[in-house]
Amino acid sequence: MSTTPHSVRTTDYHAAGEPFRIVDQDLPPIPGDTVAERRATVIGAGGTATDPRPGPLDDVRRLLVREPRGHAGMYGGFVVPADDDGAHFGVLFWHKDGYSTACGHGTMALGAWAVDSGRVPAPDDGDVPVRIDVPSGRVTATVHRTAGRTTGVTFRNVPTFVTARKVHVTTSFGAVEVDLAHSGACYASVAARDLGLDTTKAALPALVRAGQEIRAALADHPATRHAGDPRLSGVYGVILYEDLPDAATSEGPRQRNVTVFADGQIDRSPCGSGTSARLALLAADGRLAPGETLTHESVAGTVFTGRLLPGGVTEVTGTAYRTGTHTFLLEPDDDLGTGFLL
Repeated sequence: MSTTPHSVRTTDYHAAGEPFRIVDQDLPPIPGDTVAERRATVIGAGGTATDPRPGPLDDVRRLLVREPRGHAGMYGGFVVPADDDGAHFGVLFWHKDGYSTACGHGTMALGAWAVDSGRVPAPDDGDVPVRIDVPSGRVTATVHRTAGRTTGVTFRNVPTFVTARKVHVTTSFGAVEVDLAHSGACYASVAARDLGLDTTKAALPALVRAGQEIRAALADHPATRHAGDPRLSGVYGVILYEDLPDAATSEGPRQRNVTVFADGQIDRSPCGSGTSARLALLAADGRLAPGETLTHESVAGTVFTGRLLPGGVTEVTGTAYRTGTHTFLLEPDDDLGTGFLL
């Protein structure tokens, strides 16, 4: 426990219902020249490629994500230096199982936090870009302001590219065809109806099981590998989607999804970087024309809207709201230490 401070200060947000806990204080420096290198440090600073061990801040992650201070659905990030002067800051995204390479809803929350806290100056009315270095590259959160309040955030992702279509996967629900796209992380998209499911709250246990099975089945598939950076390889999330009854709107398609990521975690939002993957696949299917918008709903009923720009660049717009500020304590004689997960 020597690397864990006795207190940790955070500012919490949610973006379309998905939490994001920002560590709002200085922490020990993390070795590395880039955010991607710092992520590698915290994942395995004490071990080897075949036997990784948690890095110096992993006790802090566990303290904040585990019960009784967090929960299995918690998400958050450590603010770190940017790769260079072109960005305002960097971030290491974390969840209950470790550290992700991309997080659209977290990028939205960080943009709102940077403006709300005064870290990035912003007008009372208008838009301000917040440039953030993440493990998969540089992204931008454009914060929209009206009458001195943040009213929304548009997340511009790294380029998204489709890597495979109709990959055959056998599950306990039957055989399905899976589409794969990289959008800062690798996402597998599956029509929920092909599994005999829908994207409702009642179906969540089955959707989680299906998502875990699909992720495991694709573990060694070549299309899950990132050609430019092996650290971005491997399926991060499985998007189980369905068209909504009024899917054909004048603006573009309308879908609902449940994204199962990491080891069975459910995204409460429509998934920011997952929305980027859906945009690329819908465009490849001829269902999203230039200028059209995807209305993307979550199982909680919240909405992101997305559009595809030239060069595979996507923009996803939603809201991010502050939910609280906290000082979490770890008493020296607390037998639970950094906590537990159920």
